[in-house]
Amino acid sequence: MQIQVHTDHNIDGHEKLAAWVSDVLEQALLGVSDRISRVEVHLTDENSAAKTGANDMRCVMEAKLDGRPPLAVTEHADTIHNAIIAGSDKLSRLIDHTLERVSDRSAAPHRW
Repeated sequence: MQIQVHTDHNIDGHEKLAAWVSDVLEQALLGVSDRISRVEVHLTDENSAAKTGANDMRCVMEAKLDGRPPLAVTEHADTIHNAIIAGSDKLSRLIDHTLERVSDRSAAPHRW
């Protein structure tokens, strides 16, 4: 599973942040990582560094599952770390739900 981290100019996108994001995602997606080819993470400070506000940090995560259209989630939080953690949990639930639906459809008998 390849993980790409993109930040806007208001967020310090250093290697330490990218490594931490990768660790969080690898843990959150542990059970399904073999079904995911790529995860892109986009981190944005919506109010810029000059202003502060409630839930102004945005994390968008898009996962590309093998043979499926991409799945994406968006999470807003007061800190970038909280947005990443909540976003990874949300992405994990979405992927689990999607794979369960696919599994249920393939196991269901065809009705003619």
